[in-house]
Formats: sequence, C-alpha cells, structure tokens
Amino acid sequence: MMHPESARRLEAIVSRMEKTGSIGRFASLQPRYASREEIGLVHATDYVDVVELYSKSERSLDGDTVTSKHSFEAATMAAGAGLAAADAIHKGDIDRALLLVRPPGHHSLPQKAMGFCLFNNIAITARYLQSLGYKRPAILDWDVHHGNGTQDMFYSDPDVLFISLHQFPFYPGTGAAAEQGAGAGQGYTMNIPLGAGTEEITYREAFQGPIQKKLEDFKPDILLISAGFDAHEKDPLASMELRTASFEWMSQWAMGFARENCQGRIISFLEGGYHLDALAESVEVHATTLLG
Repeated sequence: MMHPESARRLEAIVSRMEKTGSIGRFASLQPRYASREEIGLVHATDYVDVVELYSKSERSLDGDTVTSKHSFEAATMAAGAGLAAADAIHKGDIDRALLLVRPPGHHSLPQKAMGFCLFNNIAITARYLQSLGYKRPAILDWDVHHGNGTQDMFYSDPDVLFISLHQFPFYPGTGAAAEQGAGAGQGYTMNIPLGAGTEEITYREAFQGPIQKKLEDFKPDILLISAGFDAHEKDPLASMELRTASFEWMSQWAMGFARENCQGRIISFLEGGYHLDALAESVEVHATTLLG
C-alpha cells in the first residue's frame, strides 16, 4: 500500500498546472539546501543527526513517518526553499512565494518527527526571517490537522504569532482553544478548533472575525502560511466540507490582509492534502491567487 505522502502529490499538482497552462505564469525560485546551523534554529542537533542516520537505513521515525535514502536530502531542501524565498523577498526581488515542497513540516517538533514531517519548514523560515531583521512574523495554519510542532516552537515567544484552525478533536490531539501560549508568549497562539463536517461559512466567519482581529493587533511584517488542502471535502484523511473555491477565497483573504498590513509579503508552504485531484485543483487556485 502506497504511503499517502508520496511524490504523486507534487506530480499531480505539476501535471494539472501544465495541462491548464497556468505553470507558465510563474517565475521559478532556485532552491537551496538548509544548513545544519539553519535547521538548528528550531531543531536539536542530535535530532538532525537521527534524521540523517535513519534516512540512510530507510527506517521509520514514528508510526506514520517513514524515511528513504533520499529523505534527508529532500527534507533539507524543503527547509532551504523557505530560506531562499526569504532571501528573495528581503532583497526585493519578489513579494510572495508558494513553496511546493515535501515532506511537509508543521507536525515536526524540536526533537521528534511526526505526521509525515521531518523538519519544520515554516518554523525554520520564521526564525531565519528574524535573523534578517523581520520583527513580527505571523504564521497562519489552515491545514486540517493542528500544527502542533509549529505551536510548540513558538509557544513562549511574543514575537511570532501562530494561528491554527483545524478539525478537532482529531490528530494530533492538540489545538484546543485554551492553548494560547505560555509566559511571555501568552496570547500569541490562537487555536480555532472546528468540528467534523465544518463548511466554508464557518471558515469565513473565523477569518473575518477573530483571525483578522488577532493579526491586525499583532501587526506582522510578513505572513507565512501553512497551506494544507486536506480540509477539502474529498480528502480521505479528514472529515471537513471545504471545496476548491473555498481555498480560493481563503487565498484572496490572505492576499488582501498582506497587501494592507505587510506590504504584500507572503511565503506559503505546502503542507497536507491527499486526494490528488482535489489537491492539484486547490493548489492551483491558491497559486494563481497569490500572483495577484
């Protein structure tokens, strides 16, 4: 049985965008590998060593997170893609980037792989952006699963805002509304748990209400998105009722917010989405919306 997080996901996206011709509208961004020091902005050094070792021997890091001989290479490039995008935005070459990377990242903890994720791509990029002088990165996670790894990394940090809306109760078991940060980071984590079967209207109310207010109060200088597409009604790993057009609306909302509040700057990372046709359609509308 083929693992749901496979190369077929990216193949389906690229195939669709080639068929519709939309892929020709995009400039490509030259990726690079993240260094051990850059991965170490959020991950323990010994954990990075474990991922490399397990990849060489093609072992599982947990019950659903497997490795192959190319996993370490792929994961360091997925993390590095975010850094390349950060550099390009910082230089003024681009305003927005969508990173079609795998493995995804938002479940990865400082010292633990989880939920198909090896390195936390979006968290590494947020810390790297801080090193470039960005003071207030905001992370918006609309994957159907709670971004527990990202939350964990910034839970006590008042300088990075983390917002997640997700199916709950559901994997990975975290993301209750009461989880709002700790210490200096109290109030800089926002969770919006949603019941199975939630439709677009509830997402719209969340975006236009509490999410908008929290982001406006925080005043981010760049918006990062954990763009999962597994809340789609066709997705086999979840039970939500979004449609492809729902992701178009969410992308338009994000574009509007970024334009008004952070000079249009967005870096979006592919996270989940496991129905190949629904994923490809949803990614395409997200990508073309980010073009503006």
